[in-house]
Amino acid sequence: MTKIAAEPLAALRARTSYKWQTYPADVLPLFVAEMDYPLAGPVQQAIIDRVLASDTGYIAGPQPVAEAFSGYAARTWAWAVDPGDVRSTTDVSVAIVECLRQAVPVDGVVIITPPVYPPFFELPLEADSLVMEVPLLSDGDGWALDLAGLERAFARGADALLLCNPHNPLGLVHSADTLRALADLSAKYGVAVISDEIHAPLTYEAGEFTPYLAVSENAREYGLCVTAASKAWNIAGTKCAVMVAQSERTRLMLASMPEEVSARTSILGLHATAAAYNDGGPWLAGVMESLAANRTLLAELLAERLPGTGYRPPSAGYLAWLDFRALGWGDDPAAAALERARVALEPGLRFGHQGAGFVRLNFACSPEVLAEAVERLAAAAV
Repeated sequence: MTKIAAEPLAALRARTSYKWQTYPADVLPLFVAEMDYPLAGPVQQAIIDRVLASDTGYIAGPQPVAEAFSGYAARTWAWAVDPGDVRSTTDVSVAIVECLRQAVPVDGVVIITPPVYPPFFELPLEADSLVMEVPLLSDGDGWALDLAGLERAFARGADALLLCNPHNPLGLVHSADTLRALADLSAKYGVAVISDEIHAPLTYEAGEFTPYLAVSENAREYGLCVTAASKAWNIAGTKCAVMVAQSERTRLMLASMPEEVSARTSILGLHATAAAYNDGGPWLAGVMESLAANRTLLAELLAERLPGTGYRPPSAGYLAWLDFRALGWGDDPAAAALERARVALEPGLRFGHQGAGFVRLNFACSPEVLAEAVERLAAAAV
């Protein structure tokens, strides 16, 4: 396989995306989850083909992406997905909101597990629900779902759980046993589980990731999967996500959504996503080689230049959760990093109060940019 190299800074700064337009040119942007690699050839060609055909109208239905995702799930995780159980929409955030609208009554309770992806604090509110936090457990050596805490919350009448699988910002891949235990609790208390699996294709060890719906009948009975190719193939702007249901209960939820939920899918995103799942494997394998090297490089750079920083290499994804408390930069070290080092990092507090003193760093960049970022941070910490 061919290792995929990040594009040079000059080319990246010509991009019009949020990552490259938010800060001045003297800032290294390692905050939002966009990668610096060139687009996968099959994905690029799929978009070009539709444009050349002037095929930029409304989608006729989810079939192309449904079939592509079904094939990808079978090849990658040995997960059997009937294409008829797959629906599409614009992005994973929209998918979550629409699933919650079906699964949770107005003013119902949705559980989230901080530190977690910041929109999780807001998406239940968009669905007219209330948010309850059951933080992850940390023993200093790792993180895990608080199954006992979740059961207490379920018993008190929670209606749904937003599961981040793999978990952003930690890169935590929940074990099959943990997911199975969660599914048993879900069935016992009748609690819906919406599993956001957008980072799943970015798992480093083959076979380590387990789709939530694949673990048991209980998971399929009360669970829905929401995912997209947007993180793994860097196509968030093309706007296409998928939702998967595998029980009569959850199929009815998808079928009950307004027609517009699916109709808002971008036709360019539909074909880009299908191309990613069908033909984007070699490109992704090359990207994973680069990410794996950067994951290790970051550990080496921090040990050498910022030895007080806490870093546990993620099991999935290209986002590093860094403990900067030893630097003495306060609860929001991202602000100090931007001001003193001209490095843009994601503030830990956005992921919940557990993130005080932490930052999230995106290492999907060139080794040179990563080294420069750590060097700047180290110089600012003196």
